[in-house]
This record gives sequence, structure tokens and C-alpha cells, in this order.
Amino acid sequence: MELPLRLFLRAALCMLLLTTAAAAQERPLRVVAPFEILGLEPAQAGHIFLRMDVAETLVSFDRQGQAVPALAQGWTLSDDRKVWRFTLRDKARFHDETPVTAEAVVASLERSRGKGGVLNQVALDSISAEDGTVVIRTREPFAPLPAFLANYSSIILAPSSLDAAGNVTRIVATGPYRVSRLAPPLSLETERSPSWSGPAPAFTRASYLSVAQGESRATMAESGEADLAFTLPPTAMRRLAGNPRIALRSEPVPRTRIMLVNSGDPLLSDPRARRALSLAVDRAGMAAGILRNPAAAATQLLPPVLAGWHDPSLPPLAHDPAEARRLLAELGWRPGADGILVRDGRRFRLSLRTVTVFPELPIMATAIQAQLREVGIEVDVQAVGGAEIPAAHADGSLQLALAARNYALVPEPLGVLQEDFGPKGGVWGAMGWSSPALLDAFRKLSTTFEPAEREAPRRLVTRILQEELPVIPLSWLDYNFAVSQRVTEVRFDPYELSYGLRDIRPAR
Repeated sequence: MELPLRLFLRAALCMLLLTTAAAAQERPLRVVAPFEILGLEPAQAGHIFLRMDVAETLVSFDRQGQAVPALAQGWTLSDDRKVWRFTLRDKARFHDETPVTAEAVVASLERSRGKGGVLNQVALDSISAEDGTVVIRTREPFAPLPAFLANYSSIILAPSSLDAAGNVTRIVATGPYRVSRLAPPLSLETERSPSWSGPAPAFTRASYLSVAQGESRATMAESGEADLAFTLPPTAMRRLAGNPRIALRSEPVPRTRIMLVNSGDPLLSDPRARRALSLAVDRAGMAAGILRNPAAAATQLLPPVLAGWHDPSLPPLAHDPAEARRLLAELGWRPGADGILVRDGRRFRLSLRTVTVFPELPIMATAIQAQLREVGIEVDVQAVGGAEIPAAHADGSLQLALAARNYALVPEPLGVLQEDFGPKGGVWGAMGWSSPALLDAFRKLSTTFEPAEREAPRRLVTRILQEELPVIPLSWLDYNFAVSQRVTEVRFDPYELSYGLRDIRPAR
């Protein structure tokens, strides 16, 4: 009797393990993050569909920053470096089961150019379909084109995504998951796509939920409601550190917490005023006290993770309140009765807005308010929604704002830098400031393919931004997130192109 009983118990245990694994696969892979789904247009919300493995771009980038095939299985460049030919992945199909044709891809890219996609920054002669390939012709050599094609605004959508007026009414793309339910701005549910010809994802379903509060995301990770919980505040990371059901990770990313500055405002138009603000800010104190990571204090705009752009030889940004006071006095400011600086009868008073998507920013804003008060600048702090800062930038009412800028939204940082510091500035970059020398360096970088020849203009870009301070760097960002013990094979993408859902598997 003993032997059959042992066999029975073993069989029961095996069945239990199989049932548990099957249940893990039936339950959706659940992702929570602070980013809202702001619509269906790729330029607005393409990052969500790209990261969730619903959509693809022609080209992607690996974790080392190298261009790799995606919907295009390969590409060539002409001898004059103006003609790019992209060969599409064999037998690729959209989620509506229609074939991915060169004509459909061209139509999607052309639409992206006209709807705020990053391709509108590229001087293109044409995008055409020729013999089943996608051919992109540029007016002059443009080295970072693959990076622009990897941006989320360049995701490829099927013709059936559009209504008769050309508006996106649903997301029909090519990734391993397809949309099963979409409820902007908060949630997305997906399921395996039968039209996907690559290895099938281990999870049959996946879901995304936008949760604004960092502590709420941490609680969802703690309770098992989330398998991946992104952008956790330092306080939550400390609280969750002893939880055996969660693995905590902190990965450096090409993001920098910055203070946007309206250089067109009379109070801030002189570079000395911006340098004074920078000198008054205690980056090391905030990095150690608020972020709990002393190494996060920014010494320049672009972080070390962007090795080709970070310049170790650049004199670091310093904290020197005495020098800040001297520069302000040089500009004619004198302390009033309450210590606030006054010039020509006007108090030095600024408004500082901060987004709440990154939970540490409001706390940093309060610290900066106190630090600027020490040098005689009065600051009013306002916590606002993400849309309010672009609106204030557009109407000119913005003076200062805190944000966390991703300098690899286009995997070659030149794309983001051109957007932020071009002739007219950018929503998350310069305001009322431009530099002809910087624009000339951008042009050289755009047309230069050889790495050795790109070094000098890169160094010039970083030096100009360090000296002129059209934005003020505060700290480099580590991406804090929690991973449930029920999943494995989670690989973080520093370029934030993908959450890697297709590779994640249930833990055994």
C-alpha cells in the first residue's frame, strides 16, 4: 500500500504544480506605471503601445544602444548616404490578418510626419514603396535616421486603424499582443495575437494600468495586484525592501530631472541669473536626502549612461550660494527688509511648477524653494498635471518648472536635443533661448557617420548647454521598479522602448 500512496502523492504534487503554472499563465501579466494613455495618436500614446508589445517600429535598439531589426528585417544605405532601403519581415501580418506591405508602412510613416511625429524633424525628400521595400530618401546624409524610426511616434499601424477622415479609431498593429480592450486614459488589456509569426509570449494576456500615485503603485506590487510596478518613489523602495514576494530593481536610464527656465522672462534672460539659480541649488543634498542616492546628483545635463554624450572633462555644476549672491548683486539686485531681493522696486519672485508623475519632484520643488530663498529669491510652488506645463510654455506664462526628461526618446539623443534646443526651443527644453553655435553642431552631427568625427561636435553641445543653462540639470534618474516573484526573465530596457513582455515567463 505504501508504494501506491507515494506514487499518488507524487502525481498529486505534479498536478498541483502544473495547475499553478497554468493558472499563472491564464492570469494576465499586469503592469502599472504613472503614464496615462493620452489618446490613440502615436505621437500622444505610442509609447504605451510600443512598450506593451502591441505595436512595432521598423527599427529598434538593443540595450547597448545599437540599431537592430524590428518590423524591418534589414536595411541598406546608398554610397551617397541619402537613400535607405528597408526590407520588411517575411510574412508579417497586422492584427486584422492583412499582410504588412511596403505601401501600408509608407502610408503609416507619412501620416506620422504630419501628426507631430519626430520624422517631421528630418529633411526628407520622399518615403516610397519600391519592389516590396520601404525607401526613404533624405535631402542630405542623416546619420541618426534609424533612431528616429525607432521612436514611438513612428509605430506602424494598419490602414484599418483609421476612419474615413484619417483619424486613428483603433490600434491595429503588428506586435505579439493585440488590443482586446482600451479605456483611455487609464487602462489597456491585450491578448496574444494569432497573426504574430514569432515565438508566442508565455502569458496569453497582459494589462496596463495608469496609476498616478507612487505609493499606490507600490501597494499594488505589495498585494500582488501588479507583476511589474514602475517608477516607485524612494520611500516606497525602502518600505518594500524586506518583502520576500517582490524583487526591487533600480536601473540607470537616460533621464535627467531638470528645471525648465524661461530665458525670455526679464528676470531670467541674463545667463548670470540662470547661473545664480544653478549655484543656489544643492544637488548633492537633494540626491542624498530625498533620492537616497548621492551618485544621482547631476554634474551636467546628460548622464553617464549616455557614454558618448556624457563628458567627464566638463567642469561640474557646483553648489555655491555665495557666488550666486554675488552674481545677483552684479545684476543690480539688493536685499529688501525681509531678505528678498529687490531691483527697480520689483521683488525677485518666481513661480515654480512641478509635475507629479514622478513623485519625488514635488518634494524637490519644496527643497529648491528653500534653497532659492537663502539667496533672496522668493518662489511659489505649484504641483500641476503634465498637460499644464506645455500649456504654460505655449502661452509664455511659464517661469520655472521641474520635469524628468528622457534624452533617449529617440535612441540617438541628438533627436531629443534638437527638439528641445532647436531655433524655437521645445516644450521640455529651451524657452526664449537659442544658440547659433549649438545649431551648427547639431547640423554636423546629423550629417556625420564616423564615430571619431562626431566626438568634437558632441563636446561642443554639452559645453554650450553647461555654460548657457537654458535648462538647469538637477539629478540623474534611476528607474525604480518592483517585480513580482511569480514572473521571471524580466529584462529592463534603458531606452524605455519596451517592457519586454514577450520574453517574460511565469516562475516555476
